[in-house]
Formats: sequence, structure tokens, C-alpha cells
Amino acid sequence: MEKITNYIVEEGKKFSQEYNKIEELIKRFDRIAVFRHIRPDFDALGTQFGLATWLKDNYPNKEIKVFGDNHVVFTPRGLFPETDKENDEWFNKEFLAIIVDVGDVKRIADPRFQKATLKVKVDHHPETDKVFDVSVVDTEKAAASELVLNMLLNFKGDYKLTKEAAGYFYIALAGDSGRFQFSSTTPHTFQIATLLLSTGINITSIYEKMYEKNVQDLEVTKFILNTYKVSEHGVAYYILNEADLERLGLTCERGKENVNMFSNIKGINIWCSITEDVTEPCYRISIRSRNYVINGVASEFKGGGHAQASGCQIKDLTELPLFIKALDDLVIKGN
Repeated sequence: MEKITNYIVEEGKKFSQEYNKIEELIKRFDRIAVFRHIRPDFDALGTQFGLATWLKDNYPNKEIKVFGDNHVVFTPRGLFPETDKENDEWFNKEFLAIIVDVGDVKRIADPRFQKATLKVKVDHHPETDKVFDVSVVDTEKAAASELVLNMLLNFKGDYKLTKEAAGYFYIALAGDSGRFQFSSTTPHTFQIATLLLSTGINITSIYEKMYEKNVQDLEVTKFILNTYKVSEHGVAYYILNEADLERLGLTCERGKENVNMFSNIKGINIWCSITEDVTEPCYRISIRSRNYVINGVASEFKGGGHAQASGCQIKDLTELPLFIKALDDLVIKGN
């Protein structure tokens, strides 16, 4: 285990100045709030609760809060605790804000983070807003939790990583790495996973809770398998319009839940979910790939994200052929 810790510390040396500053700030502030993005996934909630739990374990006399909507669209109900609810008065006193897993300020779940005395961000998304007092961004990390753990292990103090905190961090790491199947997975990712496993967490139980399904989910799967399409160059996609969502008992946010259904199918190079959002109005798109860098195409269609996992939108289905062609062209070009 010492070799693993040394490897992680060595990996984090490029952020040593930022890590030292963040550790100093954590020691300085008696009130700390952890934030993440709206419509949170496994990584957002796992990193948020993992970090908050770590802070509570190591600084029991500090007031630690977790803010953001209680969202169970992309994570099963009961997998994470309820977030904290405080009125505006709480934010009027001095506090440190730590923001994780969000590159765009507009997507931070609770806008009251702006009232923080100082703001820290630790993230693996490309940085779009430079409004933080300390910022650590590493887009090569598979998950925000991977980078946060690298930071915690590079702190100079004598800290503990409890089983509870490790469980949340593992959920985050497994979720954003596709259970270590995405190309963003690196030796560092596995080193972090090994460290988390050493705390005694039960990954069988964790996976059972993360990916639990019900009969309604089978109906959604059936619909997708009966309606999906694949382009000439292996771009697979399914469409869920407002009527489909209502019939299947889905919200717009849940439309992308099954996007990775096509991730291991020979002949499919890129796969997408296309879901109508009548509140905009638009069709929201989630894009995934195995070997193709897709965030460039996403940026052309009002979106962005990671190299193999991005999101974007089109105004209506008349724009769909142009979008699919852009992805087909990626495959034709070999990237």
C-alpha cells in the first residue's frame, strides 16, 4: 500500500502549490460547504458526499454542509443521504466553498456558492470560468473523485480515510469510468481504486445498489431496442419524444439513462440518446464513444464535455441528419 500511496503523491506533485493552499484554507475555515453540478450523476454525488464525509471525519469540530438538489434521476433513491437545507442567512456568514465535478459556473446546483468568502474548485472537466480563488483542473482524470482523492492523499497532515467516505468515492469513480471500461481509465485510476478497496468496502453491495432495475426499466429497454437506428458508419441513437416519455413514465432528465446500452456492440462506433425537452424547447443529446473524440462535435451543437462522453442539443429533429452526419464524418476521418 505504501507503493500505491507514493505513486499517487508523485502524480500529484504538479498541483502541489494548489493542494497546499487548499489544505491551509480547510484548516482556516470553521464552516465549509461542498457543491456540485445540477442533475447530479454518480461522480457528482459520490465526490460531494465523499469529500464532505472525509472533512467531517478529520475535522469533527467544523461545520460541514452539502448543498444542491436531492436528485435521484441518475442515481437510485437511497444511495446517497439527503442534502442539507439552509435558508439564505446561513450563507451570510464566512464560509469556504469547495466545488467539485462541474466546469461551467451556470451548472453549479446552488447559486449561493457565490456568497462564499473564498471559492475552491477541483474538477476533471475543461475549465470555462475562471472565477475561483484556487482551481485544480485535470481533464486526464476519469472522475472528479479520482482527482479529489489525489489531492487528499497529497495533504501534509495525518488524515484518515474511513470506509464510509471510501464507499462514496468508489461509487463516483466506478460511475464516471464506466466501471473502468472507458478510455479515460489510467494506472492512476486503478491505484485510487485499490486504495479505496483497502478500507474494506463491499463492491458487490455497491454495484447492486448502483445498478438496480425494476420492471418499468424493462419496458424502456424494450422500447429502445424496437426503435433505435444505426447510421451507415456505426452511429447508433434512439429518440424519446414527449409522448414516449409520458407513456414510459420518464422525465426528460432520465432519457439518457440507457445510452450505454450500445457500448459493447461490434460495428457501433458512437452512440447517442436524443430526448425531447419541451421546456426549452429542444432535443437534449448525450453522446458516448469508444475510440472517437466527440466533444468537438458536441461543441458545434451547443454543448461540450469529455473526449468520449459529451452532451449537446438540437432545436428540433430537422437538425438531426446534420448532427448524425457530423458524427459519421468523425468515423470516416478516423477520429
